Amino acid sequence: MNRTSLADPQTTADNAAMAWMRRKLAERSIDPSAPVADTPEAIPALEAAQLRIPRDYREAQVEHPAVAEWVRTIADSAVGHAASPLNPHFGAAGQREITHGRSLLLWGATGPGKTHQAYAAIRALTAAGCGVRWHATTAADLYGAMRARGGTDPEYLLRRIVRMPLLLLDDLGAAKGSAWTEEINFRLLNWRAQNQLPTIITTNLPPVRMPKMAPGQPVLRDQVGDRVLSRLSGMCLPVHIDGPDRRYRAA
Repeated sequence: MNRTSLADPQTTADNAAMAWMRRKLAERSIDPSAPVADTPEAIPALEAAQLRIPRDYREAQVEHPAVAEWVRTIADSAVGHAASPLNPHFGAAGQREITHGRSLLLWGATGPGKTHQAYAAIRALTAAGCGVRWHATTAADLYGAMRARGGTDPEYLLRRIVRMPLLLLDDLGAAKGSAWTEEINFRLLNWRAQNQLPTIITTNLPPVRMPKMAPGQPVLRDQVGDRVLSRLSGMCLPVHIDGPDRRYRAA
């Protein structure tokens, strides 16, 4: 007499449960043999970031290889939110958080896509599954927010931005410089450099004066001072973004 073991394949042709399931699917016009659409799984961190990213940059993609490598390095250093040297297994599963890493200095002429690449890097980090609190501001807006006025606490604002796990500081050197703006730049970047907090900085200016440069060409060193440039040199990977003005090309 033949005996059927649990390891043998079982037919469902006469299975009452399967017949009932087929009837229910037919009532709902569902064809179980139809191919299943390959719908990408939603990424909550990226969806949340999209709501805060300016509309012009919501589809930004990393295009520069150095920026892509920086994103991979930062993402690889992310850790589980509860991990620690004493308990390395804590936080091994679930969302990883960005805690430290090198910064990024994107410099070049007006329009080739520095800000585009900066927001693309933020999108890429969130798409990689990294949980991160981030803040984006232009240098001019930062100075404006820091000016004393009734009902605000500039020191609280600066402390909050200084400690942000990921910061985008756009257009450094574009605003008119002064001893006051140099102090703000120094306090912001010195603390972030010492604590290795990733910062994406964009500027239209070459970092320093280079051979064959026109005598009147401004450089970042002139705008922010030697102390700030020294911190930038130590904390940042410099990336030259070159090419035509994207805005003129789009027009």
